[in-house]
Amino acid sequence: MCPHCRAFITTSDRVCPYCGEKVGHRAIDLRHPAEVLGGLVPSGLFISSLLITLNAGFYLLTVVASMKSGKGDLMGIDGMTLVLFGAKFTPYIAAGQWWRLVTAGFLHGGILHILFNGYGLLQLGPLVETYYGSSRLVIIYFCATVGGFYASAVWNPGVSVGASAGLFGLLGAMLALTMRHEGRMAEYMRSSFMTVIGINLVFGFLNPVIDNAAHIGGLAAGFIVGAVAGRPRWHDRHPIERFWQLLALICILLTLLSFYRWFAWYRVVSG
Repeated sequence: MCPHCRAFITTSDRVCPYCGEKVGHRAIDLRHPAEVLGGLVPSGLFISSLLITLNAGFYLLTVVASMKSGKGDLMGIDGMTLVLFGAKFTPYIAAGQWWRLVTAGFLHGGILHILFNGYGLLQLGPLVETYYGSSRLVIIYFCATVGGFYASAVWNPGVSVGASAGLFGLLGAMLALTMRHEGRMAEYMRSSFMTVIGINLVFGFLNPVIDNAAHIGGLAAGFIVGAVAGRPRWHDRHPIERFWQLLALICILLTLLSFYRWFAWYRVVSG
């Protein structure tokens, strides 16, 4: 986008064809990211790749635990195993286990669940990271996960897991971005995101297994954070960028603290 008139332009333009403003390289181009898995992960963006890896890793852990218990297998994880590994469960959250609002976003209930969400991260993660930068991506995903599972805890007291709360947050952030701009490209992107959001919400309402409360909560949180954050400045040392980097670090530390608290609780209940 042109930094002056905010019109969508091509990545090769060095002068905006609409207002004549000189433009530089995109922030993502200046970082020269390397490919990951032979280009399987678009642009080799680190945070997006890390999220996919973490989700896959935790799924394998729950598969092993579920198979040992004799109640689940590769295709599906039993509810007790998910609760033991940090699933959202309102009675436990009400009892003080706030960390489940974070850990639940890294767990999945079955092979199709992890595949669909993994594909979503593969597509949306690099897109959001390209436009918003790594720091804002971390904040958007974290806030959407927490906001989504908080909404779920209020409206749906049962067990719930999945990266879809964070994914809806990424959709909300991209929707917020397109609403700040005019032009055909912005309208097309806005229409596309709203269509994807609408189809998924309708499907969620039709399928009682899907936790639409988490989706709506994540969507709202992602939209708000995206609208407030805006796009990054050119230089990482800009005071505003330093602020968002600090917030991203706080989100990372809270995530690590959440898993530390989960592990301490897990050791106690598992003997």
